[in-house]
Amino acid sequence: MYKRKGNICIGDAALNCQFCSMKKLLSILVSGLLTTTLLAFSGYYDQQTNQNAVNGIAIAGYDAVAYFTLQNAVKGDSAIQLEWNGATWYFLSKDNRKLFEANPEKYAPQYGGYCAYGASKGYKAKTDPTAWTIVGQKLYLNYNNQVKTGWLPDTTSRIRAADTYWESLTNKN
Repeated sequence: MYKRKGNICIGDAALNCQFCSMKKLLSILVSGLLTTTLLAFSGYYDQQTNQNAVNGIAIAGYDAVAYFTLQNAVKGDSAIQLEWNGATWYFLSKDNRKLFEANPEKYAPQYGGYCAYGASKGYKAKTDPTAWTIVGQKLYLNYNNQVKTGWLPDTTSRIRAADTYWESLTNKN
């Protein structure tokens, strides 16, 4: 015999009640499903917020390798692309795509492609792919060329500051 008060079993009766057991099982299943969904979504969310990709296209379609090989900001070809780090990257040539694929961290802009000056001040800002610099064999983008002018005089301390802030910025929109 089960002691119930409304729809709730009381005392030891709750341990043997099929209704309560099913309720517990359903609660565990729903919790597990929500946890799995949240974990999967959080990975996607982190990729999206840590990669400055407009409509999923990194660096507005500019070829990350061309900054190094041509010392110029050059639009890539949408027919020559690669998926990496939650974004689609365009390249000027298949050779550039191979170089990037072999070592994406070498060519991808620092701070997920967000403005390096902004990162040095503790915030994320979009970038203009034509406002760029290479310092220590790493690509840095800025909001625009005027901001780049403020970035250039002291890149060493700005990079140090941005590196310090970046970890806390990776979870912000």
